Order: sequence, then C-alpha cells, then structure tokens
Amino acid sequence: MKKINPSFEIIEPSFGSSFAYAKYVENENNKAHVWHYHPEIEIVYVNGGTGKRQIGSHISYYTKGDLILIGSNLPHCGFTDTNTGNKKETVIQFKPELFGREFMNLPENKFLIDFFEVAKAGIAFIDATKNAVGAKIEGMIDLNPFERLLSLLEVLKELESAADHKVLNAAGFTVELQVQDNDRINMIFNHVKDHFLEEISLEQVAEMSIMTVPSFCRFFKKVTNKTFTRFVNEYRIVHACKLLAEKPMSIANISYESGFHNFSHFNKLFKEFTGKSALQYRKELHTMIK
Repeated sequence: MKKINPSFEIIEPSFGSSFAYAKYVENENNKAHVWHYHPEIEIVYVNGGTGKRQIGSHISYYTKGDLILIGSNLPHCGFTDTNTGNKKETVIQFKPELFGREFMNLPENKFLIDFFEVAKAGIAFIDATKNAVGAKIEGMIDLNPFERLLSLLEVLKELESAADHKVLNAAGFTVELQVQDNDRINMIFNHVKDHFLEEISLEQVAEMSIMTVPSFCRFFKKVTNKTFTRFVNEYRIVHACKLLAEKPMSIANISYESGFHNFSHFNKLFKEFTGKSALQYRKELHTMIK
C-alpha cells in the first residue's frame, strides 16, 4: 500500500522582515494544496470567491471570501484553486515567539497569549471584521518592514476584539501531539483528501497507521472529537457544497461525484450536516451570491 507522507512546511520570513508576508493574484498560491502544518501562526485573507475550508478536523464551505487565523502546528489545506473565483489571497505567517516573552507579558499585550491559545483551534472571521481587517492586511504590502510589523500588531488586536468570529474546532482538536502522532494524523487527512471519492475502510486506514482498528478508532476520536466515518462523510458533504455552488450538475450526479453511491443516504447526511436539502442549499447560495 502506498504511504502518503504528511507535509511539514518550512516558512522563510520576507526579505528584511521577521515574518512572512505574501500576496497572490487569484489562484496562484498553489503550493499548499496538501494537508500540511508548521509552527508559525498563519493569517489568511481570501478576497472574494467561494471555496472549501479545511482546518484541523473542521471542514466547511465559505462564501464571499474568507479571513482565518490558524494556530501553531494546526494542520490545514489550501483555500483557493482554479474554481474559487477569488480576486486576491494574502498570507501572513509568524512564529508564536515573534514578539518575545517580555513583550508578550506587558499589561498592554497579554491579550496575545490567550488569543494565540484560542487560535490553536482555528478561527474564522465574518461580516464587518472580514472586510475591514482584510483591507488592512492587503494594504500592508505598501508598508516598510517596521510599519508592517506595527500593522500586524494592530491586525491581531482587531481580530482578538472581534465579536463576529467562529472557533472552527470548538468541540476540541488535539494539536499538542507527539511528532509520530502529528505525522500519523496528517497522513490520514492527506489520504482522505486524495481518496474520498473511493471506499475508505477502517481496516485500510488502521493498517496505514500501524494500529489495530479499535486502537485507531480511539486515537482518531481523541484527536478530532469525531469518528473517522463522520470525518469522511463531512469531507464528502463539503465537497458536494462546493459542486452545488460551482457546477451546473444534477444533484444526483453531485452525490455520486462526492463519493456517495446511495442517493438517499446522501440526502439524509446533507440535511443532517447543513440543516437543509441540497436543492434548498443551492437555491439559497445562488441567491446570496447574486
């Protein structure tokens, strides 16, 4: 059986800066479309478009762009592709210790310690914060390194103070793993990403993980707070949401193209996951986008 290795991404700071700042046009950020992780905290602003959001064990679909904060070593996948339809994507990556312990412990800055802890579960920002802070993030490209560092602090403070946000892995996701376990969970995530259209058995992934089926089930539930079967079904449903938004296909075909071979089972899971039927979801999404 082919083993899919996890990807550990090495981040290099921008020239003359202590952190990385990169701006991409449309879908040109094509280097992160496998599950990967890194010790750096990451801020991603996707200007416009609709796409798939995969962070930790959380999988969902975003519309009208996205603004997310990803904590240290939290596995995630790329957010844009040729079908996303976004105008730009801006990515900021910095080490948790960027500002230094003494600076973080100053009364004015202690909010950063708690905020970075929450970020380990991943945070998505919506509505006013996404638009206002997103514009500020894009504007950082015209600043010199010192001004950009100050602007990063301002962005972090605005995000920490924002009420319109959602913690993505609110039910819990174990990110403080041993290296072996971190590699194992990333291998599993990559396998689901690459093979969700096929049948994926518990025996198969347990063998890949060098575990018995009961041990694998306990391990996966402990790390993600959900069963492996639910994780795979959620991945397939979110892919169906993507197709409903982007492709003029029949819902029956979308069910099949999302890895479901039983249409009634697809309808039941889709309603359970989204709270509405696939037809209703498509109609509401198209109305919102227009």
